[in-house]
This record gives sequence, C-alpha cells and structure tokens, in this order.
Amino acid sequence: MLKLYNSLIREKQEFVPLIPGKVKIYVCGMTVYDFCHLGHARVLVVFDTVVRWFEACGYEVIYVRNITDVDDKIIKRALENNETIEVLTNRFIQAMDKDAAALGVAQPTHEPRATRYVENMINMISVLIDKSLAYAASNGDVYYAVHNFPGYGKLSGKSLDDLRAGERVEIDQYKKDPLDFVLWKAAKPGEPYWDSPWGRGRPGWHIECSAMSEHFLGEHFDIHGGGQDLQFPHHENEIAQSEGAHDHTFVNYWMHNGFVRVDSEKMSKSLGNFFTVREILKNYQPEVVRFFILRAQYRSPLNYSDQHLKDAKLALDRLYIALKEIEGIQELTIDWEHPNAQIFMAAMHDDFNTPEAIAVLFELATDINKTGSQQNAALLKALGGLLGLLQQNPQDYLQNTTSTADDGQLSSDQIEEMIQQRLNARKAGQYSDADAIRQRLLEAGVILEDGSQGTTWRRQ
Repeated sequence: MLKLYNSLIREKQEFVPLIPGKVKIYVCGMTVYDFCHLGHARVLVVFDTVVRWFEACGYEVIYVRNITDVDDKIIKRALENNETIEVLTNRFIQAMDKDAAALGVAQPTHEPRATRYVENMINMISVLIDKSLAYAASNGDVYYAVHNFPGYGKLSGKSLDDLRAGERVEIDQYKKDPLDFVLWKAAKPGEPYWDSPWGRGRPGWHIECSAMSEHFLGEHFDIHGGGQDLQFPHHENEIAQSEGAHDHTFVNYWMHNGFVRVDSEKMSKSLGNFFTVREILKNYQPEVVRFFILRAQYRSPLNYSDQHLKDAKLALDRLYIALKEIEGIQELTIDWEHPNAQIFMAAMHDDFNTPEAIAVLFELATDINKTGSQQNAALLKALGGLLGLLQQNPQDYLQNTTSTADDGQLSSDQIEEMIQQRLNARKAGQYSDADAIRQRLLEAGVILEDGSQGTTWRRQ
C-alpha cells in the first residue's frame, strides 16, 4: 500500500488512482529567465524519483512539467540583455535540459510552454467570467473574484479574513477586493501580447497551469506537485480557477517538497543566496548532487553547505567501492521477497522515504564488503537504479574520469603516469621517493589502493 502526504488534508493518505494502473501527475516547472539553482534541482530530482517509483510499481505514468516562458521577469531580463524573449527563453530551456540530464532526470511525458496554450487560458477565463468568478476591470486587466469562490484557502489553511488581516496585499484601485488576483494583463507598450475579448494582453501566471494541466490530463487528475513556496498563492489560485470553472474536484493529492536552506534561510534569487546547478557541478559530480538531494526526505528542509555535499560524496563513494570489488555484476530482476528489497519497498511506499531506502543500500554494501555476495551487489545496483543512482561503472565514478587538468585536478593520464613513477621507484628500492609520490597524490585528492591485482586509485 503506497501512502503519500497530501498537503490538502495535511496527513498521509493511501494512494488510489482515478484510473486503475495509471497515474497522472502535473508539476510546476521553471520560469526560464536564468539558470536553474539547487532549489529547482530539488523539484526536478524529487518528482523524477516519484515517477520512477510509480513506474517500478507497474503504473503507466503521464507526467507533465510545464515551462513558463513569458512573465514580468522574462520581459525585464530580455530588455536588459537587448534580446528577444524567444532567444532568451530558448537559451535557458536548453540550459535547464542540460542540467536536468546531468542530474539523471528523465524528460517528462509532456513539457508544454505557456505561450503555446494562450487560447486555452482565454477560454478558461471566459468561463470564469460567465460564472461571475472573474471580472474585467476598466484598465483592461481581468481579475479572479476570490470572495465568490467558497473554497478559497482550503489548501493553505488560510481564511479570507486571516489573509486580509495578516498578508501583505498589493493595493490596486482596479480590484474589487485586495485579494483578487490577475488572470489577464493588459499589454503595456513594447510587451508581447495576444488578442483577447478584453483587448491585447497576456495571461497571468496562475491561469497557465490550470489551462495546461486540463489540456494534457483532463479536468480531474491524480497528483499535482511543486515546491513548498507554490502552495500559496499559486496552487491555491489554481484550485480556485479549475474548480470554479468545472464545479468539481481538480486534484486528489497535492505534494510539496521542502525548501533548500542556506544558513537557515530559504535559498532564493531574491535573497541572493542561491547556487546554480552548473556552479555546483564544477566541484561535485552530478550523481553526488542527486544523492545529496535524496538523502533528505522530500518534505523536509534540505540544508546546503559544502560540508554536506562532501559528506554525500564520501557516502556515495562507499556504495561504489562495494560494487567495485565485485567482478561481473549481472543485471537482476528484483526479488521483492528479499528482506532488503522488502524494507526498501516499505520505505518508498511510506511517502517516498528515500533516506530509509538509502539506508537499505548501505546495509547491502556492508554485507558485500563482508561476504563478497554477487547477488547482493546486483540487488544494490538494481535498487539504486530505482533512485537514479549507482548506474555508472564504479571505476569511472571513483576516478571521476570527466576531470581534467583544466578544472584544477590531475587528469587520469597524469595520475597513471605518477603511479608508474611510484612503481618504478619501488622496484629500484627508492621507497622514500615512492612514498613522496603517494603523498603528492593524496594532497591532490587521489587515494591509492595497493592490492593483489596491482595499484588502483580513486578521487578523495
């Protein structure tokens, strides 16, 4: 029985799909005006892992992750760069795809761009106006009338009175209520626009996801996910739009991953404390970053620091070292009756508890180191694969064969040459010279391991 934490009811709930054997998932994706930071990477990796597990359980998964390719920040950045919006967004979509692929994140089933579904958004706004849930203001904007939707606040647990009393709401003379939010923005000079019944303009952010999720998944689907910061107001507003338009439930299960924190503060561009994926990948292998993300339960805060990433690397090294010692590991169809596989399954069925699932991997590694069990090595690799881990050749991972002298590390060829120099020194009885070479390698972050088959090495 798979249970997941449903943000809507604030407790774990057994997952029952709307259609037996099929799961429909929508996740809010990137606004593409800059490079992805670690907070974005967490969303990508978490829901990639969720999809992997559903597929491992035999479900057919339809996974939609949207791209916002027009909004105020995109328009502003394009003007600053003196380039078109299309050139800007295409560049950052390509960068996002490259970062996601490096982290082992598979492409979703559908990845719609907002600008290609404006007609769908206009149609939904028209329905909301007809139902008196939206109104066109005299400035050409269209707003959602929050007080006309009785269920507003059920996802976030906020009442309208609480919101009016405690939330900072931008004053807008054209709104009937300060809490009303924009569905359609009248075009300003020089901005992109589409024709609509209310004049030239462009959609607001919230309506994008309501319209695109309906297009690909229908009016009612299984799971909607995203970062915790989207729970309010974005996802709250999606519910108001979609349930207001269709008069029935929008989504059965809401999933929100926790924040990434730096020095106890949320990582964000507005605070200036964010680290882009590509910056982090200059110093750490992509699989280390994925492993670092999955070591935390997805709803918990993820605390970023170099030390935490170094710890993640050392831990992942342990798993690969266990695999390295076993020759000719055969691919394995997982025997789910195996005790370790049972514990792994129970962990993943318990709201995708990846820390507990990873603990199983270390139990298997410990056994492999003691017994040399090829069966457990195959199981370790197979279970790791369900998390997007441990699929590299162990030697390639441990030696980080992508490193070159250009990134400040010794290249593989340089290391092999120094190992040969050390071997020659030992053969000549020059043991102090051999020890000095070993020490220089250690200072360069390279560990030598002498064994019956000769000397092997790995990066520290």
